Amino acid sequence: MAANQIELKPFKLSRNRVWRTYAGGECLERWQGGSHPSDSSFPEEWVASTVIASNAGREEVVEGLSEIVLENGKSITLKDLIRSNPEDILGRRHTAKYGSETAVLVKVLDAGERLTIQVHPDREFAQSAFQSVFGKTEAWYILGGRTIGGEDPYVLLGFKPGMTQAKWKQLFEDQDIPGMIGALHKIPVQPGDVFLVEGGVPHAIGSGCFLIEIQEPTDYTLRVERTTPRGHSLPDFACHQGLGFERMLECFHYEAYDEQETLSRWKKEPALVRQLAGGSEYALIDQSSTDRFRMHLLEILDELQVEGNGTFSIAIVISGTGTIVCRGQAQDVSQADEIFFPAVLEQVNWINTGKEPMKVILCYPPE
Repeated sequence: MAANQIELKPFKLSRNRVWRTYAGGECLERWQGGSHPSDSSFPEEWVASTVIASNAGREEVVEGLSEIVLENGKSITLKDLIRSNPEDILGRRHTAKYGSETAVLVKVLDAGERLTIQVHPDREFAQSAFQSVFGKTEAWYILGGRTIGGEDPYVLLGFKPGMTQAKWKQLFEDQDIPGMIGALHKIPVQPGDVFLVEGGVPHAIGSGCFLIEIQEPTDYTLRVERTTPRGHSLPDFACHQGLGFERMLECFHYEAYDEQETLSRWKKEPALVRQLAGGSEYALIDQSSTDRFRMHLLEILDELQVEGNGTFSIAIVISGTGTIVCRGQAQDVSQADEIFFPAVLEQVNWINTGKEPMKVILCYPPE
């Protein structure tokens, strides 16, 4: 079957684990129903991805692209499906601005150790340094986590007052890891917490965090730790992505805030969009937070209808079981299912078939 002959409907995505420099994945595998969940070097699930992962030392491995299994049993990458019919799949307004680029990437991450302290470029830096129209602003929705080494889940986010580029450079050159950790705010996290991490803001996901991440569609990560917490030595390229260390340090935004200011800037409170007998919808990240993407939460008690509005969406069932009905066709869905909804679909009915509310994260590209 040619790609341009494929019937457009809600597509369940295949599992898509990706290698990273940190270990994790046990919570992810348990959530997905794995029989022997364990940590490994594949701690991330990339969802509706048209991005190839950038891993120093694994350049020969093409990983990160999402796939769909068709009714004839054959697989096609989401990237190739989109290329076959971008306007119907991504939406006319979207393709007018972004072509066949989704302009968004979604991940599920499970950190079995603290990630290295890092920064992602804002769009201006990305354009200058990588000739990319996309930076890597991201947002996190905390699914849960685990206690590791007696420490509950946390994130490191933003510089504390007093930081300067010269001080940060010295900490980096000395590889003073305790000093770098101490320069950032350490924030405990709970299920349901939402954080926005704009390009340029220093951060690290702490050990034990299990979360959904929505971001701009790049894999530009600049690291200031040359050895990971588990002792894995990183090649220079994995730290500076070919820019050199001096240029890497220019990627950071050196504005510094106290803890309360940091939380008010980067921690976001869900906003009720609508509440009906069949369920509720909340905006987790909306246009008031960033123009890079949007993320909503559905809590389905009985049945809830979602309008397409001419754009595609990406859904992750975070808990519960149910059925989605679209164009007269029904598909069963359950926890950890990932579904891509082409823009041409005008509406989808979400029906809860379990005893508990079904919860779904909906991710959208820029408006």
